[in-house]
Amino acid sequence: MGKVISGKIFVLDDNIDTDQIIPAEYLTLVPSKPDEYEKLGSYAMIGLPDRYGKFMEVGEIKTQYPIIIAGENFGCGSSREHAPIALGAAGVKAVVALSYARIFFRNCSATGELYPIESVDRLCDLFVTGQEVTIDFAGDRIINHTQNLTYSLKPLGDVGPVIDAGGLFAYARQTGMIAARS
Repeated sequence: MGKVISGKIFVLDDNIDTDQIIPAEYLTLVPSKPDEYEKLGSYAMIGLPDRYGKFMEVGEIKTQYPIIIAGENFGCGSSREHAPIALGAAGVKAVVALSYARIFFRNCSATGELYPIESVDRLCDLFVTGQEVTIDFAGDRIINHTQNLTYSLKPLGDVGPVIDAGGLFAYARQTGMIAARS
């Protein structure tokens, strides 16, 4: 993977749950409908406490933060696929966290919406919202351009090609595991 993702970061800490990512009241939106997918993204992170600041500006449908930095147990709580879908619809490309709830990590690969990358260091204590970074997949590193420092990331492993393909079904079609759509 020679892939890179660059942009501003939004920094969170530990135990960000799926109710904070997308509250249950918005789960009636159907992500397969383009207008509802877009609307779902506009509600991403609406359940966060005020201390984090605004993830989405009022009236916007895309965030200015394509990368989220978090602590431990990101995506804990309810096992809703809407959580990574809402983040992807909002324009998030990757979450870099110390650890993930297994179901959130699994839903990232199932949907192909975003890359759940594990950090080696506790970056949420070292980074600040708004800093500019680049994630270098080939080098398993994140470069904080604001600090002019580089930090190691854990390799994405087998989940990388699945997300690259656009999710489990797209990957299965691409690799011949299931028949391509006619």
